[in-house]
Amino acid sequence: MARVLIVDDQPAVCTALQVLMEIHGIDCVVAHTPAEALAALDAGDVGVVIQDMNFSRGSTSGVEGEALYQSIRNRDPHLPVIILTAWTSLEMAVQLIKDGAGDYLAKPWDDQKLVQTVRNLMKLQKLREENTRLQRDMEEAQRRLAGSSNLCGLVYASSAMHKLLGLAVQVAASEIPLLVTGPNGSGKERIADIVHANSTRNGKPFVKVNAGALPDQLMESELFGAEAGAFTGANKLRVGRFEAADGGTLFLDEVGNLSAAGQMKLLRVLQTGEFQRLGSSVTRKVDVRVISATNADLRHNVSQGRFREDLFYRLNVVELRVPPLRDRPEDIMPLAISFLTGPGRTSSAAREFSPQATAALTRHTWPGNVRELQNRVLRARLLSGTSVVSVEDLDLAPTPVPADAPPDEPAAQAGERAEIELHLRSANGVVAKAAADMGLSRQALYRKMDRLGITLERRLR
Repeated sequence: MARVLIVDDQPAVCTALQVLMEIHGIDCVVAHTPAEALAALDAGDVGVVIQDMNFSRGSTSGVEGEALYQSIRNRDPHLPVIILTAWTSLEMAVQLIKDGAGDYLAKPWDDQKLVQTVRNLMKLQKLREENTRLQRDMEEAQRRLAGSSNLCGLVYASSAMHKLLGLAVQVAASEIPLLVTGPNGSGKERIADIVHANSTRNGKPFVKVNAGALPDQLMESELFGAEAGAFTGANKLRVGRFEAADGGTLFLDEVGNLSAAGQMKLLRVLQTGEFQRLGSSVTRKVDVRVISATNADLRHNVSQGRFREDLFYRLNVVELRVPPLRDRPEDIMPLAISFLTGPGRTSSAAREFSPQATAALTRHTWPGNVRELQNRVLRARLLSGTSVVSVEDLDLAPTPVPADAPPDEPAAQAGERAEIELHLRSANGVVAKAAADMGLSRQALYRKMDRLGITLERRLR
């Protein structure tokens, strides 16, 4: 456990504080001058600092304490500091609180309050360090995954997508059929691209077809091909998608919309690898890895008799479920920035989002998922007359106000609320980290939360 650094020029005060901390199981290190305090910090393993404001005999200005505080901040902007002060330097202590100090206590202090404050700040510090470690591990895992795999330019920041991509790359080398599920616009086809790119078939054909959009009379010729004269209008040989994908991968999109007849024909070729072109009696055999995708709940459709159970288990050896964008808000801004600055941007196009636009993007529920986000950003990139995309450029449909939000909340206040909640989510609810990310003191962020009615219960929504 990290130690408490006690900084005071009065030995009696240091001894009293040290005894108090040790009674409650908290290790301490003592410094009597700012120089000793900075040396103790450099030695490491300090979780909280308790510092006096005056270090020269007879001094009451607090100048030395303020200088020490700033030196501590320069070494570690997030290290919690408790200001211990007499009334003569109270005003300066309050200012330091506004600048980010953890708390201040007037001499003589309240033992119970001081111990509880130290424990709370140590918990926050531990959470911050854990969040930093997790973020560092996540970034390292992303680098390793990207370094060893072809992610086809996919942009993400969420742990949910990292887990999905890890599974996709892991099963890519196998030959088993895959079922990619998720809502429309969430990126199912991109996951199929990544699987093919990391498979042993990556140099072979990758054929895509929207199976659910094919009427029964066209499905057979589309998937299996047709001889010239097989039906009216068939003037030449048509090679089907299975044959075109021989040796490679076939991606069947919207497979949940296949008719009963289409399901039966697809099952037959999946079982045997054999088919006949329409109008031909010659049996052909292909080697094709099938990846299918759907936004439907196939298990429910099976239970309702609308989808063949044997076909479902043939397609769904491994399921890759793509979460909707609303469930991975960490991905919203990285994706938006990539769409804004990606291919096709002219020299006069917008290059960044305004704070209000950022808040609007992160607050929106994105029923159309990544596809909707891309369309909104590309529209804004085209229509924005400046280098900064505004809320008006995005032209987002109004997002329903949360049930616990104040009625008739002004747009600017709603944007501020969304921005704070975004940072709180990103910081896993650690107010100190969210405040640092926003360039605010912890107390300033608490004041904003109180003003906007963002309670501890709702801050991670």
